[in-house]
Amino acid sequence: MSSESHKATFEQLVRPHFDRLYRLAFRLTGRKAEAEDLFQELLIKAFGKLDDLVAIDEPGSWLSRVMYNLFIDEQRRFARRRMHVVDEGFLSGEGLAGFAGTEDPERDQQRLEKMKQLDAALQKLSDDHRIIVLLHDTEGYKLDEIHGLMNIPVGTVKSRLHRARARLREILSENGTFS
Repeated sequence: MSSESHKATFEQLVRPHFDRLYRLAFRLTGRKAEAEDLFQELLIKAFGKLDDLVAIDEPGSWLSRVMYNLFIDEQRRFARRRMHVVDEGFLSGEGLAGFAGTEDPERDQQRLEKMKQLDAALQKLSDDHRIIVLLHDTEGYKLDEIHGLMNIPVGTVKSRLHRARARLREILSENGTFS
């Protein structure tokens, strides 16, 4: 395969997954620069494994799993740090305020406050619980995709998701956020 056809094949297989992969990188790292580094590291690794990638039925799931493994490897290389949830200061543009948009400023402000409280509650979860909630409830990954991504049984994914949601409800009700 020529260099140009190699690049074209790679782009055809990977480009449709760019948005979802970048969001995953951002969810895992919590910071734009780190997400970009992780995303770039994934692309370099995937380009080197193009022959494997061509043979895979679900390249998006495979790429997500590789990215997750790269993230875990990085976490092990450097001292254990907590994953970050989206913080208003790290969002592009208007930050969390960009999620508001009705013509009712008071309602927008209440919604923004609830989002901040939810992010704070997510920070209180263990890394295992937080990542599963973020992948499933925020990014829309299916249970079997999370199973493949994290290499844990589907039953474990379900129980962690259940426990994480229960703990979130507990934290939020303690704060009076979603009572």
